[in-house]
Amino acid sequence: MAKRNDLRPIIKLRSTAGTGFTYVTRKNRRNNPDRLVIRKYDPALREHVDFREER
Repeated sequence: MAKRNDLRPIIKLRSTAGTGFTYVTRKNRRNNPDRLVIRKYDPALREHVDFREER
């Protein structure tokens, strides 16, 4: 039954700017086994910054 969560786990993306803002998303473990880094909008700073995967 947990097969859906094995391949695409839910992850948190935390802002590297130190504001504490997070996004929640899913990632494909087969295509991206390493920690994910995505450039997204941080509303606390009102600009785009890197968001890193938190475990």
